[in-house]
Amino acid sequence: MQFTSTPRGARLARRLVSHRLDDWGYPYDSAPNETVTLIAAELTANAVHVPGRDFHLRLTTTAAATLRLEVADTRTERCPTPAAFETPPPLDEESGRGLYLVARLADRWGVTPRAGAPGKLVWAELGVAQAAEAECAQHPARDNASARA
Repeated sequence: MQFTSTPRGARLARRLVSHRLDDWGYPYDSAPNETVTLIAAELTANAVHVPGRDFHLRLTTTAAATLRLEVADTRTERCPTPAAFETPPPLDEESGRGLYLVARLADRWGVTPRAGAPGKLVWAELGVAQAAEAECAQHPARDNASARA
């Protein structure tokens, strides 16, 4: 989906992620929903720094129970590298904490050039096979079939 590059756009994107995950069988209060929603909040917050330019968000799941979140924006001057966020930023640093959280929460994450347009695509993946099984045991009445789609 496409969102405006505003705090409201980032908030709507984060809510969409949480709603979609609930629809897929990961309840709002589940670890996968809370984790991926937090990752979405961090990545979309970084994408709103280009006024007047939209950002794109894509959420997918695989048969191997991996959730993948992608946020694409037009910003080219700051292209983070995962290695730069393996340790927490210094306390006097004004930025970097969000991607440090992403690095700690995601199983994998990275940055690639945006296809067909200027900018970048920041992606993060979270394996949820074991977490989904635990959630299904806690919520047996939920239909989890759509999570495998």
